[in-house]
Amino acid sequence: MAVLPDADRARIWRGLMRQAGQGVANVTKTDLRAAVDATDQWIDDNQTNFNNALPTAFKNNASLAQKTLLFCAVACMRVGLTTLQRLFGEVD
Repeated sequence: MAVLPDADRARIWRGLMRQAGQGVANVTKTDLRAAVDATDQWIDDNQTNFNNALPTAFKNNASLAQKTLLFCAVACMRVGLTTLQRLFGEVD
């Protein structure tokens, strides 16, 4: 899978800027956009390593979309339960 189109990266950037209380001190809008771009590039560069880390049954049977959703779910939970619930609804 290739990196996201610029329009999608911009959507992420705008969404992050809208997060009330989520600002990072001493980080400009340009810095935030560069962080979005770097994160997307990192995901693209490391997708093979992620796939290889998965259990064989999941790796061989899940679609790329399912693997990406798994990655997102774990990342969201690292932010907090509320973030995961916004994405998936009830998770308990």
